[in-house]
Amino acid sequence: MKAILQYILTESLKRQLDKKGHKLTKEEFEHELKNSKIEFGHVFRDSLLILAGILSASFGLKGFLLPNAFIDGGVTGISLIVTAITGLSFPILLLVINIPFIFLAFNTISRQFAIRSFIAIVLLAITVSVINFPTVTDDKLLIAVFGGFFLGLGIGLAIRGGSVIDGTEILAVYVGRRTSLTIGDTILIFNVLIFSVAAWVFSVEIALYAILTYLSASKTVDFIVSGIEEYVGVTIISEKSEEIRLAIIEKLGRGCTIYSGKKGFAKRGEPLKETDIVYSLLTRLELSKLQTEVDKIDATAFIIMHNIKDVKGGMIKKRPLAK
Repeated sequence: MKAILQYILTESLKRQLDKKGHKLTKEEFEHELKNSKIEFGHVFRDSLLILAGILSASFGLKGFLLPNAFIDGGVTGISLIVTAITGLSFPILLLVINIPFIFLAFNTISRQFAIRSFIAIVLLAITVSVINFPTVTDDKLLIAVFGGFFLGLGIGLAIRGGSVIDGTEILAVYVGRRTSLTIGDTILIFNVLIFSVAAWVFSVEIALYAILTYLSASKTVDFIVSGIEEYVGVTIISEKSEEIRLAIIEKLGRGCTIYSGKKGFAKRGEPLKETDIVYSLLTRLELSKLQTEVDKIDATAFIIMHNIKDVKGGMIKKRPLAK
């Protein structure tokens, strides 16, 4: 299997170079091939995460929420409410209502992120239509808790794969860039409106169960991705710090800070080797892209990541979340 993939990647790269009319030396070709392997590996991993997220969300919807007329927050909640009122197909509504948010992502985040999210939402709609998951339970408490859990697990895995399956996060990013509201605040306000409509159209009891479903889903998302609204501080120690610095600026559109440090691993009496340490702030949606670029430059780079709740100033609010 590995040999087949090696052959496919090699031939594909040769065709691309032939089309562009590029003539590379053997060393340059090997370098490009190495980068292609890294990119393929990361895309394959992200695709698996998105597919797992789609299956989990579909199970939460078909196994718990849809058969029992339960609702959730976000675009999924809107689709469930409209389905319950009009009887229209839930998968079609899920796709149609998400389309404006995909266009918003295309203009405010990035083309790649928008395309990934669109494909993920289309696959979710198809999965909900085609796969007949069994109804697990009719207990309202279990439906709210576990329906929310599997839906939140799906959303979280999709985010880890660099996409979303609910347009609420895209809207929250857009509003957050233009107001003082955080992404979490925007999502909360959006869902309060949805739950208020549910209380008015259906009943207060259904709205309360919907809130419980939303809390279960949101906590699961937090557990999977540590919160989409959190920034991640990344410290990178590498012999190729200058190349990594340029990659962060040119490929991700982010700023960074260079610290002058010394490597501490040395025996007594030996001089400590000086090194440059790269520090940058990114969102979780950008981590996959960063790791891909760093692996291309230095696969042995030492990378330290830690969560940062929020930041102010600099380039953080001015740059796209993903490329």
